[in-house]
Amino acid sequence: MKALQLTGWKQLPQFQEVATPEPGPGEVLVRIGAAGACHSDLHLFHDFEPGALPYELPFTLGHENAGVVEAFGAGVTGLDTGQPVVVYGPWGCGRCYPCVQGVENYCERQAEIGAAGGGLGRDGGMAPFMIVPAARYLVPLTDLDPVEAAPLTDAGLTPYHAIRRALPVLVPGATAVVIGAGGGLGHLAVQILRAVSSCRVIGVDTRDSGLELARRLGAHDAVMSGPDAEDEIRELTRGRGAEAVFDFVGIDPTMALGAAVVRPQGHLTVLGIGGGTLPISFFSIPYEVAVSTTYWGTIPELFEVIALAERGDITPVVHRYPLDDALDAYEAMRSGALEGRAVIVPEA
Repeated sequence: MKALQLTGWKQLPQFQEVATPEPGPGEVLVRIGAAGACHSDLHLFHDFEPGALPYELPFTLGHENAGVVEAFGAGVTGLDTGQPVVVYGPWGCGRCYPCVQGVENYCERQAEIGAAGGGLGRDGGMAPFMIVPAARYLVPLTDLDPVEAAPLTDAGLTPYHAIRRALPVLVPGATAVVIGAGGGLGHLAVQILRAVSSCRVIGVDTRDSGLELARRLGAHDAVMSGPDAEDEIRELTRGRGAEAVFDFVGIDPTMALGAAVVRPQGHLTVLGIGGGTLPISFFSIPYEVAVSTTYWGTIPELFEVIALAERGDITPVVHRYPLDDALDAYEAMRSGALEGRAVIVPEA
């Protein structure tokens, strides 16, 4: 079968002919219906030096995946062939304290495993089939289109996890700021905030089209990123600032903006991996602000994200690309021409 693989560091991926996999004991073979293209993949192509990540090359890209169960190995129970599923992305050891709670994104033995999951060190879904190492990584679907379901496993789950942590401060009358509101994760964050809280949502983006998308998806206000953004957000919040800021970009200017508009006792969560830094001293941020990063989300939270989507509360904005055009999807993302999520549709 044809697979889009990362074959070397600091270079674009290549199409390779690889053997169609067969599931071993405990494994599940998933026929891929859709695989999301994530901005973090661009960092794999362009930014990481050899040895920076414990991944062995080559491996098939695609860490946001949806499809149907094609076959499974000995010992797998509770699944039927043809069953629609999404694949939970971060694969841990399954035995440490976080993993047994479904928090495999924070597996304590990740360094020993040497891969973060399918599409991140192990073969992912930018191919007609992928092997999932355990049935616990599969969340069943009912009526969702796999093209809409695939991005939920990261672009939906990652902001959901961050927003869920901040819910204690997102009370009626509170404000949440979403930086990068027109992007793959940000546009879903806007919808999740509207679905699970009654706070006011302010979207921030560098593009008019991104701001328009944020408004269309439920943002109460939209602010152009730039030198006037801090003052505009302060005005919209009557000078108080925001109870929660979610930065899906993560460069110096966006992190500085987040620190400038978050209010005392608020949450500033950096989810973008743009490489920025935020100097912190006693007087550089408001009192009792919690500054954090997060990584993906948990298996139970993915069930909750799917439930939100299946009842129509959140819907990814997707742009479909056949597998042969996957590199075009990444180029559209790199150039900033893409709102929402690019989704690759393999043909088995």
